[in-house]
Amino acid sequence: MKTSSERIGGLGTTIFAEMSALATRTGAVNLGQGFPDTDGPATVIEAAVHAMRTGRNQYAPGPGVPELREAIAAHQLRWYGIELDPGSEVAVSAGATEAIAAALFALVDPGEEVVALEPYYDSYVAGIQLAGGVRRPVTLRAPDFRLDVEELRAAVGPRTRVLLLNTPHNPTGAVLTGEELQAIADVAVENDLVVISDEVYEHLIFDGRRHVPLATLPGMGERTLTISSGGKTFSLTGWKVGWATGPAPLVEAMLTAKQFMTYTSGAPLQPAIAEALGSADSYFEQLTAKMQGARDQLCAGLAAIGFGVFVPEGTYFVTTDIRPLGFDDGLAFCRALPERAGVVAVPHQVFYDDTDAGRPLVRWAFCKRPEVIDEALSRLQVLTP
Repeated sequence: MKTSSERIGGLGTTIFAEMSALATRTGAVNLGQGFPDTDGPATVIEAAVHAMRTGRNQYAPGPGVPELREAIAAHQLRWYGIELDPGSEVAVSAGATEAIAAALFALVDPGEEVVALEPYYDSYVAGIQLAGGVRRPVTLRAPDFRLDVEELRAAVGPRTRVLLLNTPHNPTGAVLTGEELQAIADVAVENDLVVISDEVYEHLIFDGRRHVPLATLPGMGERTLTISSGGKTFSLTGWKVGWATGPAPLVEAMLTAKQFMTYTSGAPLQPAIAEALGSADSYFEQLTAKMQGARDQLCAGLAAIGFGVFVPEGTYFVTTDIRPLGFDDGLAFCRALPERAGVVAVPHQVFYDDTDAGRPLVRWAFCKRPEVIDEALSRLQVLTP
């Protein structure tokens, strides 16, 4: 009896499930999986409760409830000056991960190539493989994780169909510069490529930087499908409310695949996220300040222990080099860390095809309460030479 297809061969279990299970089994402080340890705004949660109590509990429309699609369009206009038709250029999904997968299924035929920045968020590898595509990596390398434009150009060939981007970038924390975004736009236009741009950390950028959506660059609005979600911005990752925006043909293609996945989800959560997207500027400013403070706390503590620390420009995550502490294999290090120090982290090498580039690197999440970060740092003191 055949129990699995070649399509899922080699995918295995996500590293996040493995590390979180280790944290549960050992009682370790979990700085591995990127979810906050406090809930999002009480007003948003109450809006979901109100929706449940007033009958918003049956199937929502496949593209999303109208008020959320309108709120997403208003958000893109408010922050970036992007004008969208909420009826045809916005679609809601079960988190950003589903939107990315549905986009890949809709836009990539078997044997076509997808150029992606590595290290990759692990669902990218799965999505490309399940679509029958071939991934072509462009590696962001320590210490600065900058885009090599010539490597990008060399990765594009006659079978390339899609560029899959992520900025702010998980797991490195790099934010693509204006020059890097322009180089990507040039390559996309010159080769008539579609871009899937994962921008879920758009409101988690530090040190005065501002997020620049790729779709705002000349020639990119008509060829970019922008993905985001409410989970990271509003500390409600378990709600899994995401969305895709862009030209109607790309959104329609994504929806064509998505309708046979979840079709719809989170009916009472969607109007609550619509309310959240209309939050005052002060909410977004306070979120950024809070996360920047947590970043600085964790980075300083890890550096004091002896790690090589690469301070992130955005996201929930800081990357470290473990070699100054006498280790050289991040996967082995992370698997042993819960027993050795009572802390969980995530190895970079599982996000690379070029595993040597990621072997000595480890990712830590700082979307935690200050006292939790302090406890983790205290436990990690046992690693100090």
